[in-house]
Amino acid sequence: KMSSKGWQEVEAAGTPPLPSFGHTVTPIAKTKVVLFGGATGESGKYAMTGDTYLFNLYRTEWIKVQGSGQAPCPRAAHSSTSVETMQMVVYGGATGGGGLASDDLYLFDLRQGEDKANWVVVPVVGQTPGRRYGHTLVYSKPNLLIFGGNQGNALMNDVWCLSTEKMPFTWAKLEFSSTSNIPPARVYHTASFCSSGSASGMMVIFGGRSGDQKALNDTWGLRKHRDGRWDWVKAPYKGKMQPTNRYQHSAIFVSGSMLIVGGRTDDVGESIPFEAYDTENADWQELDSLPRFRTSIFSYETMVYAFGGFEHSSPNIPNGTMVCIDLSKVLKKPDEKAKSQGDSKGGDSRKPEKKNNTERGRKDSVAVATTNNNGDRTFFLSHQVQVAMSYSQDMPSEFAKLIRTLSIEKLQEEGKKLGYNPKPVILTAPAPSKDSLGNMFLNHLLRPKEWSMGPMDRRFIFKPEYIIELAKECQKVLEERPIILKLRAPIKIFGDIHGQFQDLMRFFDLWRGPMDSSHGGDIDSFDYLFLGDYVDRGNHSLETICLLMALKVKYPDTIHMIRGNHEDKWINNAFGFAEECMERLAEDVDDPGSVFQQVNNVFEWLPLSAVIEDKIICLHGGIGSSLISMEDINKLQRPLEVIHEVTTIEQQMLVDILWSDPTDTDEELGIQINAIRDPNGTGNIVRFGPDRVEQFLKYNKLDMIVRAHECVMDGFERFAKGQLITVFSATDYCGRHKNAGAVLVIQKNFNITPKLIFPIELNTQSNWIDNEETMKKRPPTPPRWKSGNQNNSYS
Repeated sequence: KMSSKGWQEVEAAGTPPLPSFGHTVTPIAKTKVVLFGGATGESGKYAMTGDTYLFNLYRTEWIKVQGSGQAPCPRAAHSSTSVETMQMVVYGGATGGGGLASDDLYLFDLRQGEDKANWVVVPVVGQTPGRRYGHTLVYSKPNLLIFGGNQGNALMNDVWCLSTEKMPFTWAKLEFSSTSNIPPARVYHTASFCSSGSASGMMVIFGGRSGDQKALNDTWGLRKHRDGRWDWVKAPYKGKMQPTNRYQHSAIFVSGSMLIVGGRTDDVGESIPFEAYDTENADWQELDSLPRFRTSIFSYETMVYAFGGFEHSSPNIPNGTMVCIDLSKVLKKPDEKAKSQGDSKGGDSRKPEKKNNTERGRKDSVAVATTNNNGDRTFFLSHQVQVAMSYSQDMPSEFAKLIRTLSIEKLQEEGKKLGYNPKPVILTAPAPSKDSLGNMFLNHLLRPKEWSMGPMDRRFIFKPEYIIELAKECQKVLEERPIILKLRAPIKIFGDIHGQFQDLMRFFDLWRGPMDSSHGGDIDSFDYLFLGDYVDRGNHSLETICLLMALKVKYPDTIHMIRGNHEDKWINNAFGFAEECMERLAEDVDDPGSVFQQVNNVFEWLPLSAVIEDKIICLHGGIGSSLISMEDINKLQRPLEVIHEVTTIEQQMLVDILWSDPTDTDEELGIQINAIRDPNGTGNIVRFGPDRVEQFLKYNKLDMIVRAHECVMDGFERFAKGQLITVFSATDYCGRHKNAGAVLVIQKNFNITPKLIFPIELNTQSNWIDNEETMKKRPPTPPRWKSGNQNNSYS
């Protein structure tokens, strides 16, 4: 124990890493981090290591991971960052004896579990940032950004960018205007990605050591404009307190505050305080010191953890302990901060003189903590709230101009202007009966004219046990349905939704939804068919799948759902659904009784296809190379787990149905390799030509194939002379493509009419792989273009 309210030692089980320094600790999931590399031993006997360890916060346990593939050589002073859930990349570093690691970019993939972890060298063409150490690497989706460091003979202040969305992968050196202000060259600085607050979307660097061996204390933000320009912004320091000059420290963002931990100053052995920079108020706060340097830190909720490094009391022997601190017990609210700074005595020039700050604009701060009668710090809601204003084409340079501060009393009125109606934080009604379960979800979720995007940090409004009961009821209904549904017109067909619940509500509002006529719906006259990919990518997978399951329970013969490639636990564990369950339900997704696991049990019972009026077959992906007869599908037995390492014809058929795509144009015939979805060239995921479509339809006496699976710019697209239609219902997919969304309406006379919605002017739909959050399963690929471009799909 280091302090009752400060840093405390964490006792961990398993196989811990050796005491080390210069390693990296990278969060790859909410409760999992990977430690890689570093140097071990004592002064004069240091040895580089390439060992890899996984720390599980749920179990407080270390696991040594023996990854296969081409692993990086032993190194220290390298950099790493998470690119998606259960994936990270490593670049550069020192190998000892004055040597530098290669300029290869390494990807570490744990999506299949730690026992199947794999290292891959990312194929990069063209010039690279070169060999260097003491630099930083940050993922600002979709870009990897490298800044600064030492190339062995010179310090750098260059920035290199690699887009994870553009193939082939290429590093590009960012160029800045000759008149722009840029940070000076440095090494052993920190860089962190800010995802909230005034610096949201920026890579923020702090400190480091300059070319004249001086410690720095400046803060800079790197931002990208809508027109593609990049520029640096030097952060202002408004308070009298200035941060400590330091290098070989650690930094992390928690909400809108940048936390700076440990490090060294120009005075050897000086103990340095733990400091926090509030990006909203542009001032610094001093917290409990952690007397370490060359350590690594990560966070979980209000806890910050640090592992390894040197202590100032023994600067030649690395430490092997992990410590943590609870920010809720040490972060001060503004009036306490002012008082502690004003009352401080002595010659510390970084502290302001005694002054009452409570009247100096402090009322408009968003306070986060207070003190109860027992002296323990607890959170409370401020009297005011900040609301983001609409972005214009010409963004102001000052963050404050993009923010509007309102009193909570006026928030509801402002919310109406923004189209947002507050919802209850969590549903706490008595457990519903079996008969009312579906209605309970529908009453809260099926509100097309009322629903709008709310705060993304809110808990889901339903208790996990309610969702689990709903999933079990839905599974019972699905178990009674065949694997090929036989449906009748009139019917509406929806393509991929991907957790973009707002789009689903817009469809229901503009083109009527599955409510009775008294509520403006058309469930009495139309069936509804959803073609899969209900979860992942978007931020509202829980709303989407809960609504669809509730509809299926209430209208088992009218609401129809088939399976998509993201209705697969190996896929949605990495593309966002698992992360959403962890963050919004506070559950362990590895628990067999979790919502995540129960919903995936439902997915394994979903039908694989539907046939409308014996003429139109609907499935998610396509017919691939193996599907010949409808009877082939009937032979598959549910529940079905998708096996991606195909060894049987049945496994291949399932992959074909869920994953295959048409070729790029009607001129490309036969079966072709799908290089975008199958970059390893296994041959399991293919494209099929128009001749294959015609053969399949003729053999099965069908007229048309309707499928989803690919983002298409108009929301729908024809192929094979109109014998195949692709429909996609998520607008502005992943916030990048500005595509329309569509639903196909099939009337009794077999007339098919696409109904479209277009992206809203400011599409607030974000996704888990955005913040957050993309190299998850397969790299995201561009949309399918009408012109027949080769880049044509989106996983």
